[in-house]
Amino acid sequence: IMKIFEENDVDRVVHFAAESHVDRSIKNPEVFVKTNVLGTAVMLNCAKKAWELPDGSFKTGKKFLHVSTDEVYGSLPDDGKSYFYETTPYQPHSPYSASKASSDMLVKAYIDTYHFPANVTNTSNNYGPYQFPEKLIPLIINNALHGKKLPVYGDGLNIRDWLYVDDHAKGIDMVQEHGKLGESYNIGGHNEKTNMEITRLILEAMGKDETSIKYVEDRLGHDRRYAISNDKITSELGWKPSLTFEEGIKITID
Repeated sequence: IMKIFEENDVDRVVHFAAESHVDRSIKNPEVFVKTNVLGTAVMLNCAKKAWELPDGSFKTGKKFLHVSTDEVYGSLPDDGKSYFYETTPYQPHSPYSASKASSDMLVKAYIDTYHFPANVTNTSNNYGPYQFPEKLIPLIINNALHGKKLPVYGDGLNIRDWLYVDDHAKGIDMVQEHGKLGESYNIGGHNEKTNMEITRLILEAMGKDETSIKYVEDRLGHDRRYAISNDKITSELGWKPSLTFEEGIKITID
């Protein structure tokens, strides 16, 4: 990594890198700590070394943007009224979300300790074309295409906030270009749906019935509901999602 910095005049780091699947984090948490926590520390140290001036300040025009998740905030009541804000205390419940919370805290520590030029973004569940098929939406689509059973955890009523990947990318770009250094920004879809709603919408869009749905044992420590408030990024930077879920899921299936 340091060689890349040394051989290029790097202005921006957008740190997406993550092990991100909760199920795998439950089975093998050490991998998630290595990638998400230690990996973030490596990126921060390399950027700091490359950008820091002799007086301890940083070269102008440099920024480290750390992309994180809403899962660091924990779980919300199933009331449809409460939301995650940038000021919501962290309360991770899985090895994955704990590793991401740790990486967020590292970035914030560098901001506070070194005045390191960085932002943190926390996003809701992304979906879109060519997503890795361990995730819910591509798993359901792929299984439906191949006539396989569609596994749904527990009672299927866990709620997630869904965001089309292009809208997330636009939000990241806005924070990268115009976000105030040191600030965190939530990027959410304002599009809450239960896992069962997602499954039924996909089946309906594909012209298939619900006989292939199979309820399976619930995930350990399964958070009930996530929902992000976009107030800050909307008011400060003018971002808002451009696609409805119905539009985005059609593109994804096609």
